[in-house]
Amino acid sequence: MDIVSLFPGFGISHLFASILFYIYFAYSLQVIAGKTQTEGWWMAWIPILNLVLMVRICRFSLFAVVPFFIPFVNIIYLAYIWGQIAFAVNKSKWLGLVIFIPILNLGLPGYLAFFEY
Repeated sequence: MDIVSLFPGFGISHLFASILFYIYFAYSLQVIAGKTQTEGWWMAWIPILNLVLMVRICRFSLFAVVPFFIPFVNIIYLAYIWGQIAFAVNKSKWLGLVIFIPILNLGLPGYLAFFEY
């Protein structure tokens, strides 16, 4: 007996949760792009281009996307980028460190997009 037969629908529920999270993330990034008056908000909905949008929100060059594709470096770099995005929406750069805290990191894009001080 395999694990899939023990949990019927397990894959479907994870697929559904992944799609919902992607919609949440893309919409949050789109709102952040609007707040920072960054052109190309539509890139939030396209994989890989959403990374380009993130570095554009930070006002970095296009070459700033390269560290996202280097294993292990990308994790630290992602925290740095989210810190810069937080700064771009007038919040503390230290919020980038929330990326390292499980569960809380899921709320960071929404917090930056929808909450004001």
